[in-house]
Amino acid sequence: MAAFTSADFDDIPPTYVDLEAASDTTSNAAPAAIPVVISQQAAPSFACDGRQHCSQMTSCAEATYFLQHCPNTKMDGNHDGIPCEQQWCN
Repeated sequence: MAAFTSADFDDIPPTYVDLEAASDTTSNAAPAAIPVVISQQAAPSFACDGRQHCSQMTSCAEATYFLQHCPNTKMDGNHDGIPCEQQWCN
């Protein structure tokens, strides 16, 4: 395995900016990039599996998913787009 010296790293650009050192000297360097973590909203783990009634659901979110994605559901008696209004989505 080869040994490295500091001269081996002279051509590698820095991955951070030392803000204290940067404030002491005038620099034309671009400002340091701030990493941003963007979280994705988790996709629901629901799947059309033949259930059709509110009594078979476990949440308003599940009932809404079934109403919007699954055929032959019987969860919106007044056809207003809100399922299971008496049990889950009240």
